[in-house]
Amino acid sequence: MKIGFIGTGNMASAIIDGLLAKGPADIWISGSSFARSQEYAATRPVHAAASHEELAANCDIVILAVKPAIIPQVLGSLASAQALMVSIAAGVTLGQLKAAAPQFAYIRVMPNVNAVVGEGTAAICGDETVAPQQLATVTGIFESVGRVYPLAEKDFSTFIGIAGSAPAFVYMFIDALARAAVLHGLPKKTATEIAAHAVLGSGKMVLAGTDSPWDLVDKVSSPGGTTVAGVVSLERSGLVATVIDAVSATIAKDQEMQ
Repeated sequence: MKIGFIGTGNMASAIIDGLLAKGPADIWISGSSFARSQEYAATRPVHAAASHEELAANCDIVILAVKPAIIPQVLGSLASAQALMVSIAAGVTLGQLKAAAPQFAYIRVMPNVNAVVGEGTAAICGDETVAPQQLATVTGIFESVGRVYPLAEKDFSTFIGIAGSAPAFVYMFIDALARAAVLHGLPKKTATEIAAHAVLGSGKMVLAGTDSPWDLVDKVSSPGGTTVAGVVSLERSGLVATVIDAVSATIAKDQEMQ
């Protein structure tokens, strides 16, 4: 199976590296120019296509990893291709893809930035012409860099709120923990590393067991102890409502952009 990537930015590179880490793969790439593609191919065992058209003509699956604004232009240049098209462009719906080039079958995937470290979270859906095996194949591609969740396209905006944009919210929380530690005497680098590992371990605790996040809060909150004092302070400050507002604002913005 030949997999093509139109666009060689951070997300495309993360997926390519994830596929190559699993073993040899027949990967084609096409960047903003043939010279750029050749430079990229010098860093990885991939084939540099002379053009988007050449890539699409030679690949079974084409992953569109370009800016949303140029998706119609790119699809217009691939008119004679037979490949399955996979879009990772934020805010571009299956309907918009079909309107740009109705001859293709489309799968839409929304990955997040954590794919760069192999811990990505992605949502996936396909149009009515996509076969189950095609969806399974593309799911496998993105599982090389994390978890993949099949969702109805109507739920993609919500997914973006809790997974696509959420890493930024988590980075803010980690930084806030670190800044608090700096206030009380720890060096920033040490504090940031400690806070990041605490968040990483907490996520693993949620995924590893059957306890809800709030059950875990209760388990680490001893009566009259330090943790419950901090938890009550966060509740008084409106942490939960603030997070819900942030997610809701993200969802609203994504829906506005469609």
